[in-house]
Amino acid sequence: MDFEQTIRASVECSGIGLHSGAPVRLQLLPAPSGTGIVFRRTDLDGFEIEAIGHNVAKVSYATSLMKKGVLISTTEHLLSALVGVGVDNAIVELDNLELPILDGSAKPFVDMVLGVGLRRQRRKRTYLRVLQPIELSDRGKFIAIYPAEGYSASYAIDFPHPLIGRETFEVELSNGSYIEQIAPARTFGSREDEQAMRNMGLIRGASRDNCVVLTRDGIENPPLRFEDEFVRHKVLDLIGDLALIGKRLLGRVVADRAGHAMHTALVSRILKNPSLCEEVTSQEAALAATPMV
Repeated sequence: MDFEQTIRASVECSGIGLHSGAPVRLQLLPAPSGTGIVFRRTDLDGFEIEAIGHNVAKVSYATSLMKKGVLISTTEHLLSALVGVGVDNAIVELDNLELPILDGSAKPFVDMVLGVGLRRQRRKRTYLRVLQPIELSDRGKFIAIYPAEGYSASYAIDFPHPLIGRETFEVELSNGSYIEQIAPARTFGSREDEQAMRNMGLIRGASRDNCVVLTRDGIENPPLRFEDEFVRHKVLDLIGDLALIGKRLLGRVVADRAGHAMHTALVSRILKNPSLCEEVTSQEAALAATPMV
């Protein structure tokens, strides 16, 4: 795609926050070229928070943004969907602090956008092309991004559960495969961990309608949408978190048990070190990838 895109018309949904359990109404609005993705709290006089790494507030079981004390929580699924369907510019209005979890995947957001369609804009889309390997590791966890002509992700997870264990998944993200291979993958959690997390003020809105609920040796709400749905959801989260770079990436991401904290640490490393990447148009990227003869 050579040009930026926004949505053709506004579209909305309602639901509850996964962690807060609070009701929320969300509306997506078209935005001019160069806007990026901007969250707007309609319950707080339209206060706006840009979806950029500098505004990351905290990351644990979700990725939250904060600006001047105003919070937007659990942004990753919507941001992932917008990257996956090719939206560069949009305003996201919501009337509470946390985005709706809906069915626990990015598919409802994808369906919302595709339902109203995309509008090509006049400004050329630019990409951040990774120029050299960027690697981060912490206590056995790892994430890296390497130079590549397209945008792809390889993820590995390892959970001590008979349905999961070590799962790996690799996907090319610049060929439209996101919608079918990644978007439907739901978030998941363990029934054994439920009370401890609720005591921490988390997952107050969680249910079998919006996440895969793991028991000691199975799941409460089969069937899985993919045999490896768990690792695919981690890729979904990764794409949403890396959207906070503010530009589309050209690089190959490799992650092993990384999680939100490491995803956003990679975002921070890239934003703080401009020499690690260069901004290019799709034509410039294609020209650089063409071998000399």
